[in-house]
Amino acid sequence: MKQRELFLAFFRVGILGYGGGPSSIPLVHKEVVDKYKWMDADEFGDILALGNALPGPIATKMAGYIGFRVGGVLGMVNALCATMIPTIILMIFLLTALNSYKDQPWVKGMAEAVVPVVAVMLGVLTWDFIKKSGKSKLGWTWTGISLIASLVLLQFLHVHPAILILILLVGALVKKDSSPSEQKQMGGERK
Repeated sequence: MKQRELFLAFFRVGILGYGGGPSSIPLVHKEVVDKYKWMDADEFGDILALGNALPGPIATKMAGYIGFRVGGVLGMVNALCATMIPTIILMIFLLTALNSYKDQPWVKGMAEAVVPVVAVMLGVLTWDFIKKSGKSKLGWTWTGISLIASLVLLQFLHVHPAILILILLVGALVKKDSSPSEQKQMGGERK
């Protein structure tokens, strides 16, 4: 049953993820977190961050990892095939048809209409991550600082996103949690 669900989930992502990785991420989130509940939003965010730091298409990386996690090696192969088969079929048929109509205004309009839809989907997913981050141990202050610093590094200093993700991952690894005496004191204050 899980193999069937894995295939259907990633097949839907593969068939509806028009526009590549950015449009696929919210679809994967909807299937994996909301529909099948194979993981929670925090785990999904961790996988997304790690997947963005690695080379290659994000949809296949996420399909491979989630498929392996849910259904082992067979699940990984299943999810990868389900992600790639729609693309292969659509590339063969649609590009053959679209190539003969590429100069038509309706084809150009169709391609341009996808951009705002993908922007809205990414905006909704981003806002969900910001809310979760603000309510986490990080807090709203550090979430805001991280957002502003990331914006400056990515947009103005043109730092590659993978470098920023790597810096944040290393920072999270070396960051020391509060000491046991501080935890006891905080626990004592709550009682």
